[in-house]
Amino acid sequence: MTAASGTVAAIDLGATSGRVMLGHVGPDVLEAQAVARFPNTPVRTRDGLHWSVTTLYGSITAGLRDAVRRAPDLASIGIDSWAVDYALLRDGRMLGEPYHYRDDRTGRGVDAVSGMFPHPSLYSRNGLQFLPFNTVYQLAAEDPDILAFADTALLIPDLVAYWLTGAVRAELTNASTTGLLRVDDDRWDDELIEALHLPRRIFPELVSPGERIGELSPGALAELSTTRSIPVHAVGSHDTASAVVAVPMQADAAAYISCGTWGLVGVEVEHPVLTDQAREAGFTNEGGVDGRIRLLHNVMGLWVLTETIRGWERAGKPADLSTLLAAAAAAPADGPVFNVNDPSFLPPGDMPARIDAWFAARGIRGPSTSAEYVRCIVESLAQAFADAALTAGRIGGVPVRTIHIVGGGALNELLCQRTADRSGLPVLAGPVEATALGNILVQARAVGLIEGTLEDLRYRVVRTHSPRRYDPQASRIR
Repeated sequence: MTAASGTVAAIDLGATSGRVMLGHVGPDVLEAQAVARFPNTPVRTRDGLHWSVTTLYGSITAGLRDAVRRAPDLASIGIDSWAVDYALLRDGRMLGEPYHYRDDRTGRGVDAVSGMFPHPSLYSRNGLQFLPFNTVYQLAAEDPDILAFADTALLIPDLVAYWLTGAVRAELTNASTTGLLRVDDDRWDDELIEALHLPRRIFPELVSPGERIGELSPGALAELSTTRSIPVHAVGSHDTASAVVAVPMQADAAAYISCGTWGLVGVEVEHPVLTDQAREAGFTNEGGVDGRIRLLHNVMGLWVLTETIRGWERAGKPADLSTLLAAAAAAPADGPVFNVNDPSFLPPGDMPARIDAWFAARGIRGPSTSAEYVRCIVESLAQAFADAALTAGRIGGVPVRTIHIVGGGALNELLCQRTADRSGLPVLAGPVEATALGNILVQARAVGLIEGTLEDLRYRVVRTHSPRRYDPQASRIR
């Protein structure tokens, strides 16, 4: 490994918040320092639920301005975000704020695509599990006149990179979530695009993690109050792709859970798994860094818990998370669990009422106190995580002996312990900042601060970020 030291900036955008992080990398150093944190709040207008990406971009540039001030020798900038959502542009101008993937317009897109390509047919082409908000369905739901007028479609991290550099590119890991990329050769599926009557011109040139996208444009330099040219590099721009880079796996026999708003549960494989078993179990094949495949299943994740707490807060009920989790830990563990992946839990709204309805429809007595609701949610998530991790191993041919949890969910001690209990496998929790660290590592390798394989990058995480171990407790397994 080289002995260089330097600093890069990671822009990490999640579905509820974003941050700009400074990544310090040296021979025995891998640190992520938060420079700016900001909310990412959707906006509902008359035509639906949208992301306020112009507001988001203002927060990004303010954070980068501070990053440049703190690290005048900044070597690179990289961007990751959530997947599937996009902006349409014409002559560089955005044609309205992007739709949010939780907007209900996607239903008509599902109908349009499924009429021509039933999911088994689509799965053989793109390897993706059926999710009604995948980009292919969103584009099929677009106004045809707006599509005809647009000349470019950019996923969120590609849009930010364009605004910073002027370069129009599509990064592979995020492009792999669109449903419009061929799973066998990582190219846009021109035949599918033509069959769905989508304009081929809107799909940009593809780039891989580590490739240089461009330099900061004069306008971006002025916005950041600097005159020094700074390159922007592609990273695993799907936030899960970056998170998986920083999973401290040191053996193939491990599953990962990138746990935040969503819980992405899977294993890493060398080649796509396109079997009927994988499709029927709802497993997706998404691109990873260095050509790896993330064979994973989407679990609804901490969204169910955070939306429950938001509902209580809107109703004027105090809802401190740490207090609720402490009370939940003391609640009985043998209550019923619900299917967190039921489509009824996807939209924003009254989550406790939906949990009640789920149990009532099955004639099961559900939770009643706030502690019972939180315990029920945690137990349901833990069961979904355990099931998905073990299934991923079977489908992917990986003999899973350990489960890694990274992201915000690694801080939830009850969730980590119960995942260990319900899976019967040890859980290693951390790092919490896995997405930012993965982003940083790919940039650092691109600019020559470090070198090596994906395993070398992960070994650096192992040396600098010790995970917390949770062993299954037989007496607590239901």
